[in-house]
Amino acid sequence: MIAVIKGDIIASRTISNPESWMNPLKSLLSQWGTSPKDWELVWGDFFQLEIKSPQEALTKAWAIKSTIKQVSRVRKDKKNSPMDVRLAIGIGAKTYDGSKVSESNGPAFVNSGERFDRLKKDRVNMAIQSPWEELDKEINLYLKLAGIFMDTWTISSAELVLLYLQNPEATQEEIGIKLGIKQNSVSGRWSRAKIDEMIEINRVFQNKINNLLL
Repeated sequence: MIAVIKGDIIASRTISNPESWMNPLKSLLSQWGTSPKDWELVWGDFFQLEIKSPQEALTKAWAIKSTIKQVSRVRKDKKNSPMDVRLAIGIGAKTYDGSKVSESNGPAFVNSGERFDRLKKDRVNMAIQSPWEELDKEINLYLKLAGIFMDTWTISSAELVLLYLQNPEATQEEIGIKLGIKQNSVSGRWSRAKIDEMIEINRVFQNKINNLLL
């Protein structure tokens, strides 16, 4: 059982220098595997990622989103990014292992593709599709509600989210040192980014996946 994320960048053409989002995205994906075996960025702004452990799917999807939400038209603009990303998470088996992730196949790939095709119609930017219908209903409800705040993350909120996801054991004081801000400022950003709610959604998701895979 694996997870596959299919995604595309929203409003990528509003950025005059595509390397401003391509390079951070490639750097992030490279932390999780090699291209094109584990991930590919194709057609300019479409990408695909294979995740060996489905329990990690949400945190990786959020890391991708928070990376893209940090990109601005002006380097010193710390407010809102014009960009976002659509992400479809497919969970299931892998029946064919290709030399490129785009050549691999199986229910996980089918699920991610089917869910990706429905994102615009469903008016959401993130959703999952798995072999378990009840899991999909519950987690997709959480993701739809989470999208209310995730889609409006400021650049500084996205920066904090990514730093937390990459350092989940770090204290707010330690995070503040890395960001160059005081602990109380970290606490304010933490609250605005709704990180506690993200942690709870991920806890529920991981517990349910673990139980279903027993």
